[in-house]
Amino acid sequence: MRNHLFRRFLQAPLSHSRSAPAFSLSSRRYAVSAPVVEEEAETVVFPREGPGFSYGLNWALAGKGVIVNDKAFRNLKSSELQQKGATIAESLSGLPIHVRGDVLGGASEIPKAQFSKLLKQVTAHLSSISDIYVHDGAIGSSSKCDAKVRVISDSPSAVLSLSNVLWKTPTRAVSHDSCPLTVYIASSLSPGAVEAAGIGSQGKNGLIAADIERSSLILSGKAFSDTNGIKTALAALCGPIISARGGLPLSARLLVSGDSVILLFAPEDIVQSCSDLLVSLDAGVILSSQGVAPFFQTGNSSGPNLYKLPAAVILASSDSSGVIPSISKLSPGQAAYHFLAGYHNGKFVPAYSKSPSSANPLELAKAVLSKLKDDQIPSFLINVNEREKLTTGKDFVKLVQSTLTKNVPPFEPKGGDLEGKYKSFLSGKFKELPEEFLF
Repeated sequence: MRNHLFRRFLQAPLSHSRSAPAFSLSSRRYAVSAPVVEEEAETVVFPREGPGFSYGLNWALAGKGVIVNDKAFRNLKSSELQQKGATIAESLSGLPIHVRGDVLGGASEIPKAQFSKLLKQVTAHLSSISDIYVHDGAIGSSSKCDAKVRVISDSPSAVLSLSNVLWKTPTRAVSHDSCPLTVYIASSLSPGAVEAAGIGSQGKNGLIAADIERSSLILSGKAFSDTNGIKTALAALCGPIISARGGLPLSARLLVSGDSVILLFAPEDIVQSCSDLLVSLDAGVILSSQGVAPFFQTGNSSGPNLYKLPAAVILASSDSSGVIPSISKLSPGQAAYHFLAGYHNGKFVPAYSKSPSSANPLELAKAVLSKLKDDQIPSFLINVNEREKLTTGKDFVKLVQSTLTKNVPPFEPKGGDLEGKYKSFLSGKFKELPEEFLF
């Protein structure tokens, strides 16, 4: 089987050289003489590279299980993709996400054997079609802490869609990266092939399947049109890579106030109420020594890709019992504790994230604690539902902005049993908390 694939890989590019000037290596000129050699070696012809054909790219794709059948087009511009037939597909949402390696339970688990079988079906499909499309990009715009991504697709429309999600990256950056993510898009793969992998029916719109250990994402059918689902899956995949490069992948948003940047952790309903005032509605930023960067393109071409370190960290909570004051200042240990709990309306969402992730929330909280201490970033707790008076939208943003100018009092709970609820939940979820973690 391996020999067959190797012959296919060689035959495809050689077919492009029949009408092109050839560069040949002749044994008469370069061979070392030996008494056992009686015949001249066969002349090997290497064609010139051109549109749709690159030796380096073909070898790289072969390393990912995709043998180029005819042509592979990389990093085409939007206009070039449209010339190839790309269109803006109708947006989808709510497709099921299958993730192998999720520790938070934010997605359906997929066994290793099933993902491997599905990946084999997808790579065989991509190897069977005439033209494939490759797009290189990145999650995060900090070159030191980003996660490089290579998209391999059977559809120019899918590449057009993903190119509006990922940040641009320098030419050959993905080729030189030690651990890039790979997105396989098989929009024309038959539903029967997906079902044969044992995952179940993909329905009429396709499925999203990710394997964190393999750093791989598979999109079948029309799944490339579910932008939110793709971002959720990519956020789960990029976590280990970003962490290994010294970045902190956090489920947070950015708010810019004057010259200051604010890192915001808040429940989804609060975020939606002030979405037009945020840098991006997407949950996901990389906090590093370089600053803070959104996971994905923000849609604001005039805005920066990388923001400076936050002037403040805001943790929004919702407590109608009145135990949590409307606004208060936290110590780094208190901020890490409330970040880990993610309390909102009687429920706990560790690390403020319901999405699939391979990151241990406790380890993230410890990293947040270190970052707050090392960079001396002040942190604040805001109760958006004090005494059942809901604070949202512009009023919430004004409260957030006030932390930059006003002298905010330290956190002092107003009685009640909320501290006991925190302790009960966290002690049951995590074995041992650092001594610095305080309510």
